[in-house]
Amino acid sequence: MTTRRTMLSALAGATLLPAAAFAQAAATNAAGGEALKDIARAKGLRFGTAISAGPRQFGDAAYRALVERECGIIVAENEMKWQALEPRRDAPNFAPADAMLAWAKDKGMAMRGHNLFWQAEKWLPAWVAKEDFGAQPKGGAERLMRKHVQTVCRHFGSDIKSWDVVNEAIDPADGKLRQNALTRAFGASNGAMDQIDLAFRLAHEYAPHAQLVYNDYMRGDTGSAKHRAGVLAMLAELKKRGTPIHALGLQSHIGSWDESADRGKADLMEWRRFLDEVTGMGFDLLITEFDVNDRRLPADIARRDAGVAAAARDYLDLTLSYPGLRDFLLWGMADHISWLQTWDEAPRTDKLPMRPLPYDGQLRAKPLRQAIAEAMQAMPARSATRT
Repeated sequence: MTTRRTMLSALAGATLLPAAAFAQAAATNAAGGEALKDIARAKGLRFGTAISAGPRQFGDAAYRALVERECGIIVAENEMKWQALEPRRDAPNFAPADAMLAWAKDKGMAMRGHNLFWQAEKWLPAWVAKEDFGAQPKGGAERLMRKHVQTVCRHFGSDIKSWDVVNEAIDPADGKLRQNALTRAFGASNGAMDQIDLAFRLAHEYAPHAQLVYNDYMRGDTGSAKHRAGVLAMLAELKKRGTPIHALGLQSHIGSWDESADRGKADLMEWRRFLDEVTGMGFDLLITEFDVNDRRLPADIARRDAGVAAAARDYLDLTLSYPGLRDFLLWGMADHISWLQTWDEAPRTDKLPMRPLPYDGQLRAKPLRQAIAEAMQAMPARSATRT
């Protein structure tokens, strides 16, 4: 059994197996072992992944088969976002998302909705960012928001039982609420908070059956302290208002993001304090977008994969210990399709491709898959009740 101790020993420089041997051993374990979705289900958890409609994911039969084998729930990487559903005003395009939902239902998988409102203005549809809301801009923005939520939630209906209603509302630089064309229309004082509150109320109105989630990428390191504080302040205010929000989505893009992310146990302690505060307010948790940025790990594949698996196990052992966390999704299953391969804000300095996911580019299982399996096997069981 691969444990964190053996992974870290390898990382520290113990005798290392060749990378091919690591991949082969992990692949053998995966091929002959229990699917990740079944390990999760035994503990009351749903395991899954994001998938995009592109030719390397949904369009690739081998990749689809991997997702079908391992996953009990999927989320569209981009296809349910406003800018994808309605790139031109009053001309919605549901076809890609519909195809993915139909496939998921056929294969016995659930599907999450991601997302109704992405707060960074650059991720709004271009026509929304330029919208003139008229002499009474708040009313115009409210009508547009209602139309969008009504159209999307009625289209997907009861098939989507969990929605990321608002995505990334906090600016990590200062912990304040992000501004965009919609929030500005609501006014200068509490416009952003009022707009977020309305987003959840509309989602509850048109998807009353659904779990309503705020989703963001805060972390436990010191570089994310303002981000965490901003999320907590926003959640506290929404709770005070009686906003119908049920859970916090933890994107969980873990690993080496900035120079403050090397404090090990101290960062995990900060993360636990943060999760304790969130759950103390009565909110549930989800892991919505898990992967591991390996930019500061060695180039050697065996050592790098061991380090990725060790970091994942530490994070998952802590985060999965919260019994209100019932969904655990990765942001992709295989390295070659990861968004991190083209993300330029935190790249590897040696320019090598990252290895952030449980399968490699040839769809061979890696040590990360085993770490995920063992973390789920070790976590406490959830109760039978699900939102």
